[in-house]
Amino acid sequence: MEVGDGPLRVAVCHLKSKLLSYPDGRFQPRDEGERARYGAYALYRRAAEATALRALADQLLGGDGQGRDVAILGDLNDEVQAATTQILLGPPGSEIGTPGYDRADQGDATRLWDVAPLIPPGQRYSRVDSGRRELIDHVLVSHRLAHRVTSAGTGLPGEGPAGLPSVGPDPAERRGAAGSDHAPVWIRVG
Repeated sequence: MEVGDGPLRVAVCHLKSKLLSYPDGRFQPRDEGERARYGAYALYRRAAEATALRALADQLLGGDGQGRDVAILGDLNDEVQAATTQILLGPPGSEIGTPGYDRADQGDATRLWDVAPLIPPGQRYSRVDSGRRELIDHVLVSHRLAHRVTSAGTGLPGEGPAGLPSVGPDPAERRGAAGSDHAPVWIRVG
């Protein structure tokens, strides 16, 4: 696929779930010590996967985020401000919606921008966990691509993520259910 005057380089990912599983196929811990240990194991794995994905993003960007169209997208299983998501963004300082966004700097060569601030506030979730809306699916884009995004959303364009089921800590509750418990995150580029 050609975007602008060069190829669109894309990596799609699914980082380790926040859903914790325990020995013997359990989804409930024996005690809080076990819950804490397995929560840490999941977080360590997600951080390692984010670090490996960041290395791939560096290759795709090739130090030329101002001249290359790059997108990293998928289920990051963490919110925008989570450390694992921040690992992927690169140098901080010019996120969408901040004063630094429209000012070029040296970080633009390697930085990625999360399009979350471009999603209308009422649509800014891709999953419902125990009744709480969360945005854990993301589209991260290079400098060149970020400045050409004309709109972003979740669910079906024009409709949003309505009708998502609320999930809980036991995945067996949805076993056999039709459809996904995640809404897609999308962007339009002009």
